[in-house]
Amino acid sequence: MRTMVSVLRLSAACCVAAMLASCSTVQTLQRDVVLRIVALNDFHGNLKTPAPMRVADPSDPAKQVAVQAGGAAYLSAAVGAARKGREHSLVVGAGDLISGSPLVSSLFHDEPAIEILGEIGLDVASVGNHEFDRGREELQRLAKGGCRKDGCVTGGEFKGAGFKYLAANVIEESTGKSFLPAYEIRRFGGVPVAFIGLTLKGTPAIVSRSGIAGLRFADEVETVNALVPELKRLGVEAIVVLIHEGGVISGAHSDKSCPGFQGAIIDIVKRFDPAVDLVVSGHTHRAYVCRVEGRLVTSAGDYGRFVTEIDLVLDSATRDVKSVEANNVIVDTSVFTPDPKIAALVDRYEKLAAPKANRVVGYVEGELAPLANSAGESGLGDVIADAQLQATQAAGAQIAFMNPGGIRAPLASKRPDNGITYSDIFTVQPFGNTLVTLTLSGAQVKALLEQQFPRDPEARVRVMQVSKGFGYTWDAARPAGSKVVEDSMKLDGEPLRADRRYRVTVNSFMADGGDGFGVLRSGADREGGPLDLDALEAYLRANSPQKPMPLTRIRRLN
Repeated sequence: MRTMVSVLRLSAACCVAAMLASCSTVQTLQRDVVLRIVALNDFHGNLKTPAPMRVADPSDPAKQVAVQAGGAAYLSAAVGAARKGREHSLVVGAGDLISGSPLVSSLFHDEPAIEILGEIGLDVASVGNHEFDRGREELQRLAKGGCRKDGCVTGGEFKGAGFKYLAANVIEESTGKSFLPAYEIRRFGGVPVAFIGLTLKGTPAIVSRSGIAGLRFADEVETVNALVPELKRLGVEAIVVLIHEGGVISGAHSDKSCPGFQGAIIDIVKRFDPAVDLVVSGHTHRAYVCRVEGRLVTSAGDYGRFVTEIDLVLDSATRDVKSVEANNVIVDTSVFTPDPKIAALVDRYEKLAAPKANRVVGYVEGELAPLANSAGESGLGDVIADAQLQATQAAGAQIAFMNPGGIRAPLASKRPDNGITYSDIFTVQPFGNTLVTLTLSGAQVKALLEQQFPRDPEARVRVMQVSKGFGYTWDAARPAGSKVVEDSMKLDGEPLRADRRYRVTVNSFMADGGDGFGVLRSGADREGGPLDLDALEAYLRANSPQKPMPLTRIRRLN
């Protein structure tokens, strides 16, 4: 009898244990999974801490204070702090991680930025327009590894990105497939999450067309919405979009009410399939955490000066997102302790670059600023245009035009003798464009100037900088296509004639129709010139010291 009772008790105990185990299993399956996503964008190879930025004073939001923020070693510390203690985390990027970079990265074709971002822990990133600055083949090399045709720049084999680049809407015209992977699926606590990567569909207008031959840049919304059914068939309910397109707000980076939020990203997010749970954006270099019709949209500013900490709560049962919240954190150098491993890597590249970087090429008194006046003219723009005119006079150049987007920083000395180094001018013009002199009629010059003012009210006005001896007036009250005042265009005091031919110098990016200046593709009798950076160096050597001058070449009415 005792034996039977014991058996019954044992059986009962086993049943209870089984029930408890079953309950535990159910509880495990239904447990929420919290995923910490750390996001950045528009890093542009800023391995060293960039110039201070101004942010709202925490003690008085009506005032601003200067903050030293960013730098790869501090960025690594901020990313580490954001991931610390988290069971599930991922680091993502929203494009323009490279190019337009300071010398310490760009001198080595941005291999340092790619290497260091991988060491920091970046997992997946969308491409941006600047990823295509050196062409499609170079982007693939950076993603997959290997040396350039001119050899390995740092004496060792380049291993490629330690993270995965995504480009869902960049399509190979020959195959109809995406140029790079369209998405990446990662699992967290058993829940799959898809990350779709996109660049802005307008990329062909702001990169050299020859570098993207054979590629088509599809509509962002159509691309994502077409992928949703495929992802759902794979069992994915949680979808994050990493997109290199963005917006701006009129308030502080921490103001989640997002006053004055505007930009192309808003309409894009509104039209995304409801299955998209989170949008990580970029391109505009603004930091924000906003909601568009309830859906969270984030951006971490630029140059590694912010990281966005995003908490995605996943439901284990439905595999979908229950909630998502985010905050932008300043990578304040007074708060974070720099990562010594990353600091040593940056120091290595600085030492390799130093002999060229520290060479004095000229002198500047005060600051030559890229910030334009109301007419669109800047002091630094004038100097660059003059340098390009001087460098191509042997090709018959009479006028030089410089696109404002190619001027990346002010030019000012950090030395007591007002000396300007090669590193200084490289930071101003980091793209490595060559100069091209071509022939346009006066009518084509007029059409070129009109292309500065696009008909699309959402598109950016891009007023070119012009060389000495040339000037014109434009009227802000006139409609696009007729803003340049007739007979105001003058070269050396003489009105331009519509039927006369003029020799015009631009950089190779512009000559290929970049920044929407399509008229330049029609230029005849093309003659290649030196690198734009070499032209600026030669000009400063011959014309130092430079100092700010009156801005009188471009005039604006209304």
